[in-house]
Amino acid sequence: MFIRLNEGWKIPEQLATPEAAYLNRRTVLKALGITGMGMMGNAGFAFGATEGTYPAKRNPDFILDRPLTDEKVAGKYNNFYEFTTVKEEVYQLAEKFETHPWQIEVSGEVDKKKTYDVDDLIGRMPMEERLYRFRCVEAWAMAVPWTGFPLKHLIKEIKPKSTAKFVRMLTFLRPDTAPGQKEQPWYPWPYYEALTMEEAMNDLTMLVTGIYGHELPKQHGAPIRLITPWKYGYKSIKSIVSIEFTRKQPPTFWNKIAPLEYDFYSNVNPVIPHPRWSQATERLIDTGNRVPTKPFNGYGEYVAHLYV
Repeated sequence: MFIRLNEGWKIPEQLATPEAAYLNRRTVLKALGITGMGMMGNAGFAFGATEGTYPAKRNPDFILDRPLTDEKVAGKYNNFYEFTTVKEEVYQLAEKFETHPWQIEVSGEVDKKKTYDVDDLIGRMPMEERLYRFRCVEAWAMAVPWTGFPLKHLIKEIKPKSTAKFVRMLTFLRPDTAPGQKEQPWYPWPYYEALTMEEAMNDLTMLVTGIYGHELPKQHGAPIRLITPWKYGYKSIKSIVSIEFTRKQPPTFWNKIAPLEYDFYSNVNPVIPHPRWSQATERLIDTGNRVPTKPFNGYGEYVAHLYV
């Protein structure tokens, strides 16, 4: 089930969108007074007190084997059941969602509970941009430039007890402003996910606050979300309000709802099909092209050793 890769993520950098062109685009938009997805009327943006953070310096260790997904396409095709199950409507329904101020409570196997302000974290953590592939369990994919910091930096600051073996994360519960939570009461809201401590400390695992060189739009999980690029997208929980360190493996949202379809680890694996569709290929959402699925989404060199 688990496969070691020989640095399959290392491919010719010229296949990625040229950095000069990408940065020039952002410079032009800024000069015009347009940030991020301004051409979409700024729909879904979460403007906070983080000016000067974006664009962050790009980490050259993470390159792509495909062009970046068109930003407007990525901003209008989102899974965020808290608002709706219709991907093309999420960005509109999330527009009025309040994401500032925002705090994250840390609890569990720690010496003392802590509460972090997201804007304060952004100001103190080593922010960087990384180009990552993103693979949904529904067999569609995109490639985006995320801005954030490795989760391990926050964990090192928190200094959880040695008894902490897992990290549980929780999102918001606001049915009055998140219509999906009100209209779909059969789901066990709020959404929750978890990683092993080893997964959480892996260099790939990021807490993300930006995308495409600007603040994270609401439909992408503003103001802060998880990114684990070797796992199916539902593991990368959005709009985090709580981080809890636990001794025992906690339940996760989709594994509890449909344990025969979604396991705790949920690593991208082309060999193991979903019960209702193949995982051997994936559809790029902006072009419609189908490409072969990579084991661990192409990041096996970083994570395969975790599952031996």
